[in-house]
Amino acid sequence: MSRRWLGVIAVGISAVAGAAPIQHDLGQGLAYVRVRELPADLPARPTGRVAPCVIDVRFMAATPEGAEAFMAWARFRSTPRTPVFILANGETSAPLRAVLATHPRGTGIVVVGVPAAEFRPDVVVKSTAEIERRAYDAWGEGVALAKLLADNPDKVRNDEASLSTNRLAEAVADAAGEALAGGRPPPPIDSTLQRAMHLHRALVALKKI
Repeated sequence: MSRRWLGVIAVGISAVAGAAPIQHDLGQGLAYVRVRELPADLPARPTGRVAPCVIDVRFMAATPEGAEAFMAWARFRSTPRTPVFILANGETSAPLRAVLATHPRGTGIVVVGVPAAEFRPDVVVKSTAEIERRAYDAWGEGVALAKLLADNPDKVRNDEASLSTNRLAEAVADAAGEALAGGRPPPPIDSTLQRAMHLHRALVALKKI
């Protein structure tokens, strides 16, 4: 690893000491971290065994320097057996989308998200910008994360594509029904986070991690 990357990593890690990223345990050793500020919210590499993790940078602004620090952290943190699943979308800031587009393949970095005009993830999720925004905001408003995931989040799906299509249709129908009834629409499934979790469960089942 070059001195330049080591320097960027050092800057990111030094900023972690006073940071308080939003974290949640998704089970089976998978942590979810919602990043709000770079590089302050980047979690330090744990001592001992390093586990896979999900890093959420959807709807996030970042400077070019912050984006570079993020990618340096992701490269430092990930391996094929300890992947980093990065959640992003078309509203992730341009500097972050730019570094994600050039991430090295086969290193354990996996970008998951709803595609947009200038965003092409490694793993495509079927949803809409409106539904994803509602699901993303719901957790910050106090909705339990379990309610934003599948009805059975530990079950590995073999037909995720068709299920995603069905859930999308159901979410739209539910929202329309609640609106007609004058009530508040229930929070939709966070399909992007759900897909990352299913990928992790599949890799565990296949003994790849």
